[in-house]
Amino acid sequence: MAVFKQQQVETFYEIGEEVGSGQFAIVKQCREKSSGRDFAAKFIKKRQSVASRRGVLREEIEREVNILQQIHHPNIVMLHDVFENKTDVVLILELVSGGELFDFLAEKESLSEEEATQFIKQILEGVHYLHTRNIAHFDLKPENIMLLDKNAPLPRIKLIDFGLAHKIAEGVEFKNIFGTPEFVAPEIVNYEPLGLEADMWSVGVITYILLSGASPFLGETKQDTLGNISAMNYEFDDEFFGHTSELAKNFIRQLLEKDTKKRLTIQDALNHPWIKSNEHKEERSKAPERKREHRQLKTKRLKEYTIKSHSSMPPNNTYINFERFAQVEEDMSAMEGSFCQLMSAHDSMQEDIDTLVSIYNEKEMWYKEESESIRHELSQLRYKFRKVEAQRRGVHEDMQSVDASISRVSERYKERQTRYEALQKELFKCVEDNVLRNIYLNKSSYGQWSLRENYTHEI
Repeated sequence: MAVFKQQQVETFYEIGEEVGSGQFAIVKQCREKSSGRDFAAKFIKKRQSVASRRGVLREEIEREVNILQQIHHPNIVMLHDVFENKTDVVLILELVSGGELFDFLAEKESLSEEEATQFIKQILEGVHYLHTRNIAHFDLKPENIMLLDKNAPLPRIKLIDFGLAHKIAEGVEFKNIFGTPEFVAPEIVNYEPLGLEADMWSVGVITYILLSGASPFLGETKQDTLGNISAMNYEFDDEFFGHTSELAKNFIRQLLEKDTKKRLTIQDALNHPWIKSNEHKEERSKAPERKREHRQLKTKRLKEYTIKSHSSMPPNNTYINFERFAQVEEDMSAMEGSFCQLMSAHDSMQEDIDTLVSIYNEKEMWYKEESESIRHELSQLRYKFRKVEAQRRGVHEDMQSVDASISRVSERYKERQTRYEALQKELFKCVEDNVLRNIYLNKSSYGQWSLRENYTHEI
């Protein structure tokens, strides 16, 4: 299980200038503060949500890190450390500063098969290390074949970028569509089960280009390229392979085999006579003039290929006008292609706009219908509201009338109460006067106390 350090990478490394970039990653040179050693920091943008298409899923980054942590080989880039923050995973990798193999070879005046096999053999040794551990790279191409130091007598090959690499589990079927169309195997194009054999096909394409400067299946469009691969539409044109050995062509032919069971394995490739026969050969110091011219032309074609594939072309004042003209020509071709893409994008955008206008018109009609319906409902609600409001005012007026009536009744009640109290007082007074009168008129034989008792009783 990959362990990502959660500390800030800047705490341990000084981050320098950018040295490369991809769709979701950027590579910068860095220096470890504790040791002073130089490394490459690969900042991989994490995908923030499953629904998003920007960035790389964390589990895919974990897979790449898990594979790199299992690898330790001279021809494969080494992983030194891993950091993670909110937006990125940062891989601290071995610094590979020699540039791309094809750019290095394009600078040479000539290239012999013996020299070519020295580099192909290094590629094979790196792939052999991976395949013995059931790891398939799945993205072998010139951009991912770098040189550790191009100034060494025999520069060391380094395989980089394991973003698509997978460990092939025995008995588990694995299918996927990925990679660069120019280098993918037919089983990827046809969505068939994949294995280590796909890397061997890519090695065949790389060897073909290295020896000729031409790409075997490259078409005008991506669809053309994939169609050529599926149909095995390639040949060894005399213009490119007129002076190439039959052993070299046989090596390529056995790698570009559609049937994965017949395709060379990595061990077969290492033991192929073309690789074995050139293992210890040194290029003849004096080659025939005709062959030297051919090799020089072949190298020029490789230069043209690197331009067409948009490889970085390091500055070199010894380049002749041909390369400058080829660069200008390629730039003009790229501009024309950009204009075509813009026109295509314009047409596509126009279709999208027409579709959006149609959708808008439909929505507008629907909104009008809904608005009319809502307007009718609002009109009914206003009518009901006015009706209820009128009833409310009527009830309010009735309540005011009742309140006025209650006020009048209350006043009349108070008047009656006052009058009642006055009459009660008058009654008490009359009764009192009548009793006193009776007492004086009917004097009895009782004493004074008896009179008082009678008086109280009468009352």
